[in-house]
Amino acid sequence: MQLMVPLSVLDLSPVVDGGSVRQALDNSLDLARHAERLGYRRFWLAEHHNMPGVASAATSVVIGHVAAGTRTIRVGAGGIMLPNHAPMAIAEQFGTLETLFPGRIDLGLGRAPGSDQLASRALRRTLVGDVDRFPQDVVELLSYFQAPKPGQPLQAVPGAGLDVPVWILGSSLFGAQLAAALGLPFAFASHFAPGHMDEAAELYRSRFEPSAHLAKPHLMFGLNVVAAESETEARRLFTSLQQAFLNLRTGRPGRLPPPVDDVEARFAAAGLSTDMQGALAAAIVGDPIQVRQGLESFVARTRPDEIMVTAQIYDHAARLRSFEIVAGARDALAQAA
Repeated sequence: MQLMVPLSVLDLSPVVDGGSVRQALDNSLDLARHAERLGYRRFWLAEHHNMPGVASAATSVVIGHVAAGTRTIRVGAGGIMLPNHAPMAIAEQFGTLETLFPGRIDLGLGRAPGSDQLASRALRRTLVGDVDRFPQDVVELLSYFQAPKPGQPLQAVPGAGLDVPVWILGSSLFGAQLAAALGLPFAFASHFAPGHMDEAAELYRSRFEPSAHLAKPHLMFGLNVVAAESETEARRLFTSLQQAFLNLRTGRPGRLPPPVDDVEARFAAAGLSTDMQGALAAAIVGDPIQVRQGLESFVARTRPDEIMVTAQIYDHAARLRSFEIVAGARDALAQAA
């Protein structure tokens, strides 16, 4: 077994049933501090809109909140949905973050709306051509981080000349192709779309073009990992995420629900499988030994440069413990290498 790859955290800043948005944001900072102590490399937050169960809609603001409350862990966006924004505005926002927290800010970019069409229209004022312009918008955004030239009429201030690592995010082959063509690191959303995981990884690695940003491919996979002292408890905690997927798929998005004992019956009543047609097929759920074995198997299969762990767990203390168990599995694998 090779040395265990670095682990990072993707936090959706979940608003739980009976909780509040403020509580969700406080919990995100607490989790980031916990992850920092445990040696996780990055802590990313995601842009979603019109979602009652997600508190990180103003993603750059929440990144500032988390970065100000931590000391060493990298903090970033996983991601910013670029079609919702003008590239220069994002360059200025992340240039500001990098200026305030030098060497600690990441910018992951996605082309999905992170919302429904109603919210997308409210954010953009138009839906015409925005997604189709994603590659051009990425290139434009990258240009704002370049060192300014004498007489340059348009600059991102702050932003110009700053080293803000830009990642391409994706759940299909499109993102893999774009990241490879631009020579950028790529993060694949296998935590909810593992179906194209292997094909996207091969495409990215085989077509990667070295660039001023990156000399060789750098691939990160998202991975749901829910860990507890026993498999029974872990599987019960996992039912919160399963219910959230069910609610979203049936048009009833809401706050993160508490775990239940009858999740299979709830899915059956909706005519669906608990893995949501494979959406959760890559998840690792279990006790410390099962989590270690699951991580070892995932690394052997996918050969990632990093893994970004996410865990939608209703109880905050249980979520902290889950990430602690995962870090312990990482350390055990590293020692066994």
